Amino acid sequence: MNQRIAAALLMGLLGLWGLQAQAETPAPPQVDTSALPTVAHAWQEPNPYRNTPAQAQAQAVGQLAFNQACARCHGADADGSRAPAPDLRRLSRHCNALNPGAWRDRCLADADAYFLKSVRFGKKKFDIEHMPAWDGVLSQEVVWSIRSFVEKTARP
Repeated sequence: MNQRIAAALLMGLLGLWGLQAQAETPAPPQVDTSALPTVAHAWQEPNPYRNTPAQAQAQAVGQLAFNQACARCHGADADGSRAPAPDLRRLSRHCNALNPGAWRDRCLADADAYFLKSVRFGKKKFDIEHMPAWDGVLSQEVVWSIRSFVEKTARP
């Protein structure tokens, strides 16, 4: 094997190992959720704050939590255009194109399920952590507040 190829492979493997070694333990954001209705103990879908009187408060809490816990990878205020991680504003864009009703509600519920699974269990590909698991770190109130904020910033 050519020495340059071997060196490149070795550097690539060391780089992958380094990425994995740099994975951080997520820290909970410092936000006050006391003004929000408490969510049941079991994880609940769809977003319990959507289209409720608590939605605006959830969005405000979600923005603070997002900027403390998620912005490093997804961009400040969910502006993912320059971030290394996906632009979360696009998560519900197809749902928003639907007329209000059962199809739109189902679409949003599916997007909520995907969001919840991603946040709780993180993202790993080829044993490399791309997103940490937040299960046991974030309360349901914080998770659904972040989701409410991201929906507010969504592009059509």
